[in-house]
Amino acid sequence: MPPSPAASAAPPRLEVRDLVRRFGGREVVGGVSLSVEAGQVTCLLGPSGCGKSTTLRMIAGVDTPDAGTIRADGAPVFDETVQVPPESRGIGLMFQDFALFPHLDVAGNVAFGLKGPRADRDRIVEAQLAKVGMSRFARKYPHELSGGEQQRVALARALAPRPRIMLMDEPFSGLDERLRDDIRDETLAVLQAEGTAVVLVTHEPAEAMRMADEIALMRGGRIVQQGAPYNIYNAPVDREAAAFFSDVNVIRGQVRGALTETAFGQFLTPGLPDGTEVEIVIRPQHLKIDFDRAGRGPLPTAAEGTPARGVVTRARFMGSESLVEFRMDFDGSVLKAQVPSVFLPRPGTPLWLMMRRDRCFVFPVRGGADQPAAR
Repeated sequence: MPPSPAASAAPPRLEVRDLVRRFGGREVVGGVSLSVEAGQVTCLLGPSGCGKSTTLRMIAGVDTPDAGTIRADGAPVFDETVQVPPESRGIGLMFQDFALFPHLDVAGNVAFGLKGPRADRDRIVEAQLAKVGMSRFARKYPHELSGGEQQRVALARALAPRPRIMLMDEPFSGLDERLRDDIRDETLAVLQAEGTAVVLVTHEPAEAMRMADEIALMRGGRIVQQGAPYNIYNAPVDREAAAFFSDVNVIRGQVRGALTETAFGQFLTPGLPDGTEVEIVIRPQHLKIDFDRAGRGPLPTAAEGTPARGVVTRARFMGSESLVEFRMDFDGSVLKAQVPSVFLPRPGTPLWLMMRRDRCFVFPVRGGADQPAAR
């Protein structure tokens, strides 16, 4: 009988289960689990101190977990009985500072750590430098290179041993912003061509959205949400997850009969008991602005609810859009609306705002542990 598809499927290139790390009795990584396929880029995203880099170091083998398992192509590299040394794990590393050896030229840096006959090593170095467009710099030294060129050399060096897994700890943060996108795209293309499984650590949501096939959003040493960038952005698990990717507006209300009444009309909040405090979260780009007509605004609609009036306090042009701040009539709160192109109303101008119902997130306030509710 032929094996079932499940039985014949290859294991993930990298599999991490229930990884725990404590320092001085404090748990800095708690129960992290990941599965990364060949050619996949998974991003550990979160604020500084959330456990991203510690997780990366444990996968690399330069830090030892207190609990959990790490497997590469199905074989354990760390568990209760096995601890494979870093140099034997088939894992490449790229760091923020590139860590090039100043006394070695570009070819020497790429060749460092390679084994085998000199001719074979030279062929590998030549091939890797060609992949990253650095062949003509082979005899240059790191101090003679720009930051982007150094990054390419660091990538070639990390790929030279043909690692199954590549770990990248904020490798682009030291680059000029105008250069960063190009270098990221080039790096991603090389890694995908190699079929390498990549774990990228960053605190920049834009970088994660640009590079990752899957994002693991971390907070307090744990993964709070994991999935494709589209899903993470459009279905956040709580207000903090939504706010990590962009500015948000937050409107508070209280549940009455499965509904929450606001100046923007009623919001459905089924399954929550009366009296529950909720936060209605919407991003600035999903607020719609309309003009004031002698104290009247547009009529309510099912898609956008009831309009609410505010007065412009500030308007700024941001390059590709305008950001307009309002002081709302109903409670004095400040809301921000993002408008494509140029829209710069004078401070003091009354305007009306409407909320895209399909773009609102509603979370009950539960001592900081928010859970999503229906819209």
